[in-house]
Amino acid sequence: MFKKLEAVEKKFEDLTNKLSDPSVIADQQSFQKFAKERSDLIKLIDTYRQYKDAKKSLEESREIAETEKDDELRNLAEDEISKLECIIEKLEQKLKVLLLPKDKNDEKNILLEIRAGTGGEEAALFAADLYRMYQLYAEDRGWKIELLSQNITGLGGLKELIALISGDHVYSHLKYESGVHRVQRVPSTEASGRIHTSACTVAVLPEADDVDIDIEEKDLRVDVYRASGPGGQGVNTTDSAVRVTHLPTGLAVACQDERSQHKNKARALKILKSRLLDIEIQKQQSERSATRKSMVGSGDRSEKIRTYNFPQNRLSDHRIGLTLHNLTVILDGQLDEVIEALRTHYQTEALKNRE
Repeated sequence: MFKKLEAVEKKFEDLTNKLSDPSVIADQQSFQKFAKERSDLIKLIDTYRQYKDAKKSLEESREIAETEKDDELRNLAEDEISKLECIIEKLEQKLKVLLLPKDKNDEKNILLEIRAGTGGEEAALFAADLYRMYQLYAEDRGWKIELLSQNITGLGGLKELIALISGDHVYSHLKYESGVHRVQRVPSTEASGRIHTSACTVAVLPEADDVDIDIEEKDLRVDVYRASGPGGQGVNTTDSAVRVTHLPTGLAVACQDERSQHKNKARALKILKSRLLDIEIQKQQSERSATRKSMVGSGDRSEKIRTYNFPQNRLSDHRIGLTLHNLTVILDGQLDEVIEALRTHYQTEALKNRE
């Protein structure tokens, strides 16, 4: 591990020197490339240098403890040794995590898909609650949200919704949200006050770039038709709705929210590309692991990952045995505690698999 860290530190220093080279500064494309590479290494290098400083201080304290004749100074050195050993152990663990192979999709934007499952109107209302939760979380982090498609029920619930969330490392934060989310509460539509159980499916797909997925026109069938439902006179009286079908896989995406046929087609293609990329990711992960559910970021759509229990103000994440009694706060977008617990769990599992 430390040979690798020394090599990374040398690379970091080389990149720092390149960024002060006039020829590199004059070539903005090269400058931005090297700046990005250096930026990606800063956290690792800072941690490694903290580790080296702590090791040096530990050696000095041990020397004092072994050679110093003054009892008070020797005791101080021994206390310092205990503290430094604890710091070094934590830094070593942090370095191991930082050296784990990076998910190449972590920096990507995402397509968030939420669909109401079992539970009828109550499931649709819960889908709207989930979208609000992710929306508030995204806004708190300064991310941008673009609604691509939605199907609203009469009571304001969501049968399904697709949104593009753009920002810094969006996929790395939300990739563990894919799966079945279950809610237990008394629905507003229930007169007798009985607790109902409903469910929604959440899918988090990394936004596909053109370099990720190349679709040939001959593999697509594009159908246009008249949009239905609310949306204004212009939407409902023109053939603006678009359905794009990927013939090799049979995947079909329909968009009708925009007045422009061109914009609806562009949105449908964006969604289609991300779904095709997700299929490829799932395929690669399945090949790498026989036990798919134990994989980091498997995103298994059929897995019940979480329960939101309103009467007990409780959230339970079943994958990692996490139980929190602050559901109302979490639904207001305060997801950090849940996401950090998931990230720590899967990083620990990844470390175990490497040992």
